[in-house]
Amino acid sequence: MRKKIILSCTECLSRNYSSYKNQSNQSERFEVRKFCKKCGSHTLHRETK
Repeated sequence: MRKKIILSCTECLSRNYSSYKNQSNQSERFEVRKFCKKCGSHTLHRETK
């Protein structure tokens, strides 16, 4: 089953992106480097609860 997740910047904590993940395959939090408009650079974005 695919679940919608929200990604937030680890630097400024703004919630910029949303994505989907397969819960049966990925049990830990999703992390990806993306561009943050507020910071103006590529930063690590993590899945929020």
